[in-house]
Amino acid sequence: MMVHSVSDGVGDMHLKTDSLSSTDGQTENYKSVYKVGLPPRRNFIREFADAVKETLFSDDPLRPYKDQPKSRKLLLGLQFLFPVLEWGRYYNLSKFKGDVIAGLTIASLCIPQDIGYAKLANMDPKYGLYSSFVPPLIYAVMGSSRDIAIGPVAVVSLLLGTLLQNEVDPLNDKEEYRRLAFTATFFAGVTQATLGFLRQMLPLSLCILGFLIEFLSHAAIVGFMGGAAITIALQQLKGFLGIKNFTKNTDIISVMKSVWGSVHHGWNWQTILIGTIFLAFLLFAKYIGKKRKSLFWVPAIAPLISVVLSTLLVDLTRADKYGVQIVKKIDRGINPSSVGQIHFSGSYALKGFRIGVVAAMIALTEAIAIGRTFAAMKDYQLDGNKEMVALGTMNIVGSMTSCYVATGSFSRSAVNFMAGCKTTVSNMVMSLVVMLTLLLITPLFKYTPNAILSSIIISAVISLIDYEAAYLIWKVDKFDFIACMGAFFGVVFVSVEIGLLVAVSISLAKILLQVTRPRTALLGNLPGTTIYRNMEQYPEATKVPGILIVRVDSAIYFTNSNYVKERILRWLRDEEEQLKANDLPQIDFLIVEMSPVTDIDTSGVHAFEELYRSLRKHEVQLVLANPGPVVIEKLYSAKFPELIGHDKVFLTVAEAVMTCTPKAREDV
Repeated sequence: MMVHSVSDGVGDMHLKTDSLSSTDGQTENYKSVYKVGLPPRRNFIREFADAVKETLFSDDPLRPYKDQPKSRKLLLGLQFLFPVLEWGRYYNLSKFKGDVIAGLTIASLCIPQDIGYAKLANMDPKYGLYSSFVPPLIYAVMGSSRDIAIGPVAVVSLLLGTLLQNEVDPLNDKEEYRRLAFTATFFAGVTQATLGFLRQMLPLSLCILGFLIEFLSHAAIVGFMGGAAITIALQQLKGFLGIKNFTKNTDIISVMKSVWGSVHHGWNWQTILIGTIFLAFLLFAKYIGKKRKSLFWVPAIAPLISVVLSTLLVDLTRADKYGVQIVKKIDRGINPSSVGQIHFSGSYALKGFRIGVVAAMIALTEAIAIGRTFAAMKDYQLDGNKEMVALGTMNIVGSMTSCYVATGSFSRSAVNFMAGCKTTVSNMVMSLVVMLTLLLITPLFKYTPNAILSSIIISAVISLIDYEAAYLIWKVDKFDFIACMGAFFGVVFVSVEIGLLVAVSISLAKILLQVTRPRTALLGNLPGTTIYRNMEQYPEATKVPGILIVRVDSAIYFTNSNYVKERILRWLRDEEEQLKANDLPQIDFLIVEMSPVTDIDTSGVHAFEELYRSLRKHEVQLVLANPGPVVIEKLYSAKFPELIGHDKVFLTVAEAVMTCTPKAREDV
């Protein structure tokens, strides 16, 4: 029988054989055309240079500048920093119409949200509006996402408020609290911009901060965001119930103690009535928008309608005289300069740096995730480097113009997308509307009840609780679900920063577990073929008498080399015990399928040498199948094939089995 192609292990390998029996695995006059190839040895300096280039410049960031005249290089450099120079050339009236409609729509959503988010950060409401005026303008000329809507967001506002109040009391020392907020925003921007520039030349994982961002897995983010949403909603009970004395802690136990401790003397029924009515209205508006996509503008404009109606209601009934807490005065005017308020040295600078770094990580994670989601929907490429630089620059400038940390908002970006935005001009339109609001109508918010702001925030953060994603994580990967729940409960029962730490720690633990305990599999032959597969995945696969076939599904390094050796020996011991119990012939050959082994270090080679010596004591011969170019080169450098015999290294498992079977007892 002639076989011209076989497949085994992970990849498909081509070989030719003569006179192959498909019944018992025996071969006669077997002759292989191909052997495992040893790659040509390269010059050490060239090899080292290539490795450095691949490590430090993996995405070849300077490629567009190659062989270009100086004028072209200058233009490309400016376009990297200011993408508006690239897409602006193709801008037209049709796109402008779409951007104006989208900008006006998200402006109606952002104004009431920003006032509420500022309270989350323990800031005066005007600073929320400031943060939706300057940062969106900067992002509009520097960002690469067409759909992201920039401004304060609930999670970052809560995070800042929690971390800042641990350092400065926002009630007794408002001035210093505000200065620390601007300092944290400045360092958040510096962190983001620095990561963007470094990522042009260095892999993100080489930077400590980028390393931490990489370990915020999808599961951890789902749990963290869900926990943050619950925490934010609980914090709104102060305004929703009209409680004046409320705990500064964010954990659910402290919050519920504060809520139920005020039930007899702290709750205000008028406030509860206003909050409940408008929360029901907002949730109903969201339901309508979700049910009918063409009515996306209904949930977008509902918060502004709620603010207008509730403000008129309180003003006409003078409900503030009956205990309904109101926003009170919001100063008119655009952002004043805050350069002189930023701490560039001293203990507060260090505190601001620490808080800023944490805020930068969360803000980056949220913005880039949002940007990639909508970029995939519209089928365009999002440049992560440009996003980091743009977000960082807008926060640096924002910190100097009385803003706190801004980033991409999912709720606003979704509305921006559905409203038909075409470019970042929609952010400019939104910014213009916010500017007019600051200049003309902020005094009208005087009688806006705090309860309506709480209702707006509660309705906004509900969408952060992704039940479907959590259920899917549970079904797909239980360890990921542990990371998800760890982050969730860490935020809800302790604090936002502890939840973040738990999320990173569990994700890191998962990676370390996978690295130190790689998967191995016992392979068997699929009947009627020369294909060998995992016997757990294919129960019909059969073992080959006298041969044990094991596959290692990972690179072999010092972190796992001893485990791999011990696991292979355990496979052998378990198999021999079963054979002995059934009075069957013992194992003569152990074949290690190495297709998935992408690399091996000296510890790995040493482990294989120890494995070879252990097998000899058991009168079992070690055979290797399909080692890759990097692996075989290192094995030859260590003279390992000379140790086990050059005839014990095969191109495929099928070839190894067909060669070893007829000589099973004779060659031992």
